Amino acid sequence: MPDHLHLFVSFDEERINLSRWMKALEGSLSAWFRNRHFDPPFWQKGFFDHVLRSAESYEEKWHYVRDNPARAGLVPTWEAWPYAGEIFDLEFRAEL
Repeated sequence: MPDHLHLFVSFDEERINLSRWMKALEGSLSAWFRNRHFDPPFWQKGFFDHVLRSAESYEEKWHYVRDNPARAGLVPTWEAWPYAGEIFDLEFRAEL
């Protein structure tokens, strides 16, 4: 999407703080944008997170994110969106 970013992230360690992780990601990407002479601001204040508690919730959110560019009218189908992708295949695992 041209004005926002969706991420699915999973941490193996409980000690990782999502807010600190997001701040580090935003800092790294902001430096990249500045080096390429993009004008700030790059980010809105805060972020929205959603904890996925079931495989059904995961699938629902995945389809929502996947279909977002087509719903916005940017492409005719989600398959035509060139900026989607996965770094790692995440599978939902319920916490024990």
